[in-house]
Amino acid sequence: MSRIGKKPITIPAGVQVDIDSKNLVTVKGPKGQLQEQINKDIKINIENNELTVERPTNNKVHRSLHGLSRTLINNMVEGVTKGYEKKLQVVGVGYRAAKQGNKLTLNLGFSHPVEMIDPEGITVEVPTPNEILVKGINKQAVGNYSAKIREWREPEPYKGKGIRYADEVVRRKEGKTGKK
Repeated sequence: MSRIGKKPITIPAGVQVDIDSKNLVTVKGPKGQLQEQINKDIKINIENNELTVERPTNNKVHRSLHGLSRTLINNMVEGVTKGYEKKLQVVGVGYRAAKQGNKLTLNLGFSHPVEMIDPEGITVEVPTPNEILVKGINKQAVGNYSAKIREWREPEPYKGKGIRYADEVVRRKEGKTGKK
């Protein structure tokens, strides 16, 4: 039995979960509303502010969908109550970020600045020129946009320059030693 799939999801006060006949789960909360289509074979039950996910059989497809479905619903509930945040650091001489309206401008050593427009449902803050905060209620969208920002200049192993996640550890390599 899936250890994750068995866990019940506690629905906090102020959060409303609706499930239609085709397993379209809609979660409404103080920060917004999210929808996710769950596989029709998976059963979703709500009793006494607790949501449980059950699978019909023990075959491999249903076992894998069991934990996935529970995690997707849990992420939606957590997103509409707390929200998600990714912190990025811009490391390097002359590398910096700036924010104008809904446009993020990155100076990363190219001949031109990189400009990115925030997607819908995502807010980006730049508290300092070398720090970027990506916030939103959808965990997947926050992670994808953070990865797109990081993609412009991934951290290199010799000097550590580039854009990295705040909790990321960049493995450093030793440079050339030269002939003696």
